[in-house]
Amino acid sequence: MKLFEVPATELIDKVAIDLEKKFKIEKPAFTAFVKTGSNRERAPQNENWYYVRMASILYRIAKEGNLGVGSLRTYYGGRKNRGVKPHRFRKASGKIIRTALQALEGVELVKKEKKGRVITPKGLKYLNQKASELLQNQKPKTEKEKTVECGIKEKPSSESNEAEKHKAKPAKGHVTGKNSKKVN
Repeated sequence: MKLFEVPATELIDKVAIDLEKKFKIEKPAFTAFVKTGSNRERAPQNENWYYVRMASILYRIAKEGNLGVGSLRTYYGGRKNRGVKPHRFRKASGKIIRTALQALEGVELVKKEKKGRVITPKGLKYLNQKASELLQNQKPKTEKEKTVECGIKEKPSSESNEAEKHKAKPAKGHVTGKNSKKVN
């Protein structure tokens, strides 16, 4: 599947834009002032955070299969800062996830089953289509970029070896080094 050949963040950003403009999903009124969970201190600063969360949920369901609201709450949860007391894990808001899943069901990208939600063939096709668009937009990598990406170091060219051979050596009577003293 092409879905896993592209970086997830790029795919999620593209899908979020489409959910807002192509599918015309309206975000609920409460998204203007609500926190995403009890572990957060403030509401999200990003204007379209709801669409990004919805796209992320769609990606998770495509990646992991059957997922319910409870497991998604755990995934999007985090550490609650309790001041002097130790941090504790808190789940994310269930209402946000539930409304996002219902909106995805409305455009038939996800369907409800006995145990959680599953991505529909239409949803999988859509995600693969977006992933292939991202792959086409990426410029082809040169051999040098591929070797750097793999972590392979290139051998120094012969010109740099020649330059090292002809470096000036220190004059006699001078000691070089970090902790050395000059000899007169």
